[in-house]
Amino acid sequence: MTLLRTKSVEQSIRDTEEPGHRLRRALSALDLTVFGVGVIIGTGIFVLTGQVARDKAGPAVAISFILAAVVCGLAALCYAEFASTVPVAGSAYTFSYATLGEFPAWIIGWDLILEMGLAAAVVSVGWSGYFAALLDDVGVTIPESIAAPPGDGGTVNVPAIGLVLAVTALLVLGIKVSSRVNAVVVAIKVFVVLLVIVAGLFFIKGANYDPFIPPSKPTEETGGLHAPLMQVLFGATPATYGWLGIFSAVALVFFAYIGFDIVATAAEEAKRPQRDLPIGLIGSLAITAVLYAAVSIVVVGMQHYSELSTEAPLADAFKANGHPAFATIIDVGAVAGLITVVMILLLGMSRILFAMGRDKLLPAWLSAVHPRFGTPYRSTVLMGVIAAVLAGFIPLAELAELVNIGTLFAFLVVSVAVVILRRTRPDLPRAFRTPWVPVIPILSVLACLFVMINLPVETWLRFLAWLAIGVVVYALYGYRNSRVQRSSKPATKS
Repeated sequence: MTLLRTKSVEQSIRDTEEPGHRLRRALSALDLTVFGVGVIIGTGIFVLTGQVARDKAGPAVAISFILAAVVCGLAALCYAEFASTVPVAGSAYTFSYATLGEFPAWIIGWDLILEMGLAAAVVSVGWSGYFAALLDDVGVTIPESIAAPPGDGGTVNVPAIGLVLAVTALLVLGIKVSSRVNAVVVAIKVFVVLLVIVAGLFFIKGANYDPFIPPSKPTEETGGLHAPLMQVLFGATPATYGWLGIFSAVALVFFAYIGFDIVATAAEEAKRPQRDLPIGLIGSLAITAVLYAAVSIVVVGMQHYSELSTEAPLADAFKANGHPAFATIIDVGAVAGLITVVMILLLGMSRILFAMGRDKLLPAWLSAVHPRFGTPYRSTVLMGVIAAVLAGFIPLAELAELVNIGTLFAFLVVSVAVVILRRTRPDLPRAFRTPWVPVIPILSVLACLFVMINLPVETWLRFLAWLAIGVVVYALYGYRNSRVQRSSKPATKS
């Protein structure tokens, strides 16, 4: 079937050397690891800790973070093999093209555009809230009408738009410039996270950990489209606390780790991709998993889980212990830290659009590289404008879970594709090999499915609607203009 035509690994690698479409190789293993840490440490550590501890897992929230890291870790091992074998921009899109075929690759690329675009917009809105609060602390008040999107009391979110456009400009200027800015900001937020851990140790009260896993309590069943798919399929009664609460919390804290896979989208910009990409993928995930677990243990020890703030749990825990100065430092770290999250999400999204344009599944002009800066400037600017519009004018609260399901879907496909490529191309040199194939990929698929079915039915329906739109776009444009299709057509005689 032509829908399942594949693009060979060798052809994908040759395409990276084409004049006008060649990205600059400027990133080291350390740069890639810092990129991963930069995008992972963000909303999860500054916001989700309190919400999940109070409403789902209690003091055992650290277990939920660790379980979510395990789900991501299984996928990371699969990503690492692919990224070192096919060091080409596009991440899961490129991997799928080489194994499952063009149409599945298109679906994954379309999915990733949704995932990263929405994530960048959601995080920029979160940054806007921290930014406004920080300015309020020093006596500068931003009117709510220009500091919040419609649906949250505002008309347009000007700070969020400004952040997205500023980050977009930075990405156009070059990958190395972006990497240096990212390194500085990551250093700031890692310092803040370590400060929380070390300083918080002095305010821990043992009684706050008792019981570490609170007794499970049934919650009121959510009906209709708001119900988790697991409830609809299996009749499972929702519960908070206990082990059921810990497992249900995994679907929420999974958002905290979203982004490590973006390291793979920078494959063409790595100096030694076969070695550097696996280090960046696995290293950034391991570092952040330890930091997340440590912070969550400290915070629930500082303040009883039932009293934790759901908006700024880290800062408010220090305020509750009589140290508001620490809270201000944490707010500064959050404002700085979320900047790099938005930047790296936009970087990943632009590289996927670049790869799809180079394959002519989307307009080829999207794959143009700036002659001076060596960046895919057209796809970067387009994605920046789209994310800015979403952040400034669209209520995003109900759409945020689409980010989770989109990411999990990509993880699932990459896990399957690793097994397929092992069978179809055992001859390919693999600098990194996923251990225990097919056991690890199968566990990754099962773990992703488990988290996915804990998401609401309405999230599934919205996700399927987005994919349906993608099918229409592919039928009207991508299928007819595909570079692979055109190269496979026999030449006509003159």
